Amino acid sequence: MKYNLKSILIFWGFMKAVILGLFCYLFSFSINAKEFVIGVSYWSATIEGQVAMSKGLEEQAVKINKNSNDRIKLITKTAGDGSNGVRNQIKQMDELIKLNPDLIIIQPTDTAALGPSLLKANAKNIPVITYDQFIVQGQTVSYITSNNYQAGHLGGEYIAGKFDNKYILKIILVEFPSISSTNERVHGFIDALKESGQAYKVIETFNAVEPIAGAKAGENILKKYPAKGSIDVIFTVNDGGGLAVVDALSKADRNEILVATVDGDPSSVRNIKNGNLTVIDSAQFCAEIGRESLNTAYSFLKGKKVAKKILIPTFPITKETIKKYPGWMGKVPETFQKTWVKGQNSFWNNKYKRIND
Repeated sequence: MKYNLKSILIFWGFMKAVILGLFCYLFSFSINAKEFVIGVSYWSATIEGQVAMSKGLEEQAVKINKNSNDRIKLITKTAGDGSNGVRNQIKQMDELIKLNPDLIIIQPTDTAALGPSLLKANAKNIPVITYDQFIVQGQTVSYITSNNYQAGHLGGEYIAGKFDNKYILKIILVEFPSISSTNERVHGFIDALKESGQAYKVIETFNAVEPIAGAKAGENILKKYPAKGSIDVIFTVNDGGGLAVVDALSKADRNEILVATVDGDPSSVRNIKNGNLTVIDSAQFCAEIGRESLNTAYSFLKGKKVAKKILIPTFPITKETIKKYPGWMGKVPETFQKTWVKGQNSFWNNKYKRIND
């Protein structure tokens, strides 16, 4: 095949245009690509739900690094449980602030104790996102958590469906007032009983959100209320402490007590399957909290507007719904009808709430 000079020049001009366009694209790619350094302070490495949150966060960082021009670099620290964990997290926050990252994500161990650390970050103009619970002092970009009020409310309405409204329920609360999320769960539980018209009396409260305190609470409950029928319902604000309470009561053959709890721990799910005291567990989508926290951080760093507060729905695990629950690492499923509730609120609300106030 013969080519004349004109054809060759046209072809060469075309190739130069392609090469120049490719060069411009690659140059633009490299200019627009950014590395964002994000400091992360986790709470616990032993509470399974919290571990799932951290896995979800890190999973989302990998996904962003794979599917975008940018790179997310995480500097992670874990505080630990108990009072030592609070002290550790204060120290770790100071360490992260000194590194001057682009943003800090923190799961606070205590709503008040981390206030001074947040103020230090504010003073250095380091944006901070909290998840699972908030910090009472200082300014944050966003706060991502489960819809904790919904979690308690789901438990209260399910319990109310088990009793005649006129019967006065004898209730024990296993709570933890120093954490905002657990307070919201208690409020939701009590409000649901009131809205359902259920008569009740809170006969005692105990504090527990981890196994040691939960075991002690279970022991004290049995000492103070040894007779069967002396307690109708126990509401535990999480499985971290609640599972130990259930274990103590189960060993004492107190299976007449109905337990409502929050978290979705696999052991608690097994208790529901086996009819072992627990009748409802309002499960968190733990990994989704982590994913949403990292997504929110990335959106903010890219200059996008983000909600001040994001509430991720909780799922009512019961014998009726257990097959629909995807587990802590799963995504939020489609809505469905709660068979124990009548009227307009009978469908489970699976929507995220984004609040800008």
